[in-house]
Amino acid sequence: MFKKNILFSFILLAAFIGLSSWGFLVHRTVNQLAVYNLPAPLQGFFHANMEYLVENAPRPDNRKRLDKTEDTKHYINVEQFGPNAMNEMPLDWATAVKKYTADSLKKYGWGPYNIMVQMDLLTAAFKSKNKDSILFYTADLGHYIGDLHVPLHTTTNYDGQLTGQKGLHGLWESYIPELSISQYDLYNKHSAVYLKNPADALWKDIRKANALLPEMFAKETSLSAKFTPDTKYKTQMRYGKEAKVYSKEFAQAYAIELGPTINAQLIASANMLTDFIYTAWVNAGKPNLETTRAVSQQLDEELKAYKSNQLIKNGLLLSKKVKTKEED
Repeated sequence: MFKKNILFSFILLAAFIGLSSWGFLVHRTVNQLAVYNLPAPLQGFFHANMEYLVENAPRPDNRKRLDKTEDTKHYINVEQFGPNAMNEMPLDWATAVKKYTADSLKKYGWGPYNIMVQMDLLTAAFKSKNKDSILFYTADLGHYIGDLHVPLHTTTNYDGQLTGQKGLHGLWESYIPELSISQYDLYNKHSAVYLKNPADALWKDIRKANALLPEMFAKETSLSAKFTPDTKYKTQMRYGKEAKVYSKEFAQAYAIELGPTINAQLIASANMLTDFIYTAWVNAGKPNLETTRAVSQQLDEELKAYKSNQLIKNGLLLSKKVKTKEED
């Protein structure tokens, strides 16, 4: 767990202004929810290591400060690859490189292909039964999968900067979930599915995310007509300078306009992570992962709360508990 208040202050600021994709709260939530829909042989192992998965969900964002190659692993500016690229992008990296070159892909975002790299690394970790590597790549995989379920991670207009809607990125993926997650339905009946073609399944979800963009931009525009500049925005200090950000009132109104969209993308992220974990494990030969917590009272309690959408109410959503500890 993070122990320094100064570090946590940075985390909160990053989540609020959109430096972190999905916001740390949602990334951590995705990694936790994915465990609940795994089959028993895997569920016990990952539940025994739940705190690691949740704590390290934001790690790829933290790497951006030190690794200049990290950033473009989190998105794809799909318009840069042609007018119908969303439907024509190759599923595999080698074919994509032949069509667009590696330099272009790594310039404009290779998020979908990076996810498949992480999938291969996780499969190899399962084959070797290296528990540390299994947990490491699962935590990272959850982050990258979550990112590609954010519509703004699929477009050149990633912050609304091309349409006079700058700040939309942080509003959609961080600020609104922080305000609204207690109202979300975090349960769904999904069970782990073996994916014969994981890349195809991933791209289907990416296309669904991308298809949400027109409505997102349009609703921000129509709602803005009901606000004045003074009520739509507020100022806050960023790195010693005043910056204009969306107000809480606008964020709440925009959340109502969007309906269950963000909630649905959170759940889709968790479901895909569940399927990718399960598929990697099957492809590795279903190795036995010994754990002393295959079945536990704590897991039973969490599953009951999950199925009744009471994780937050019962204090069992770890992403919320992590925040409470650090604030204290």
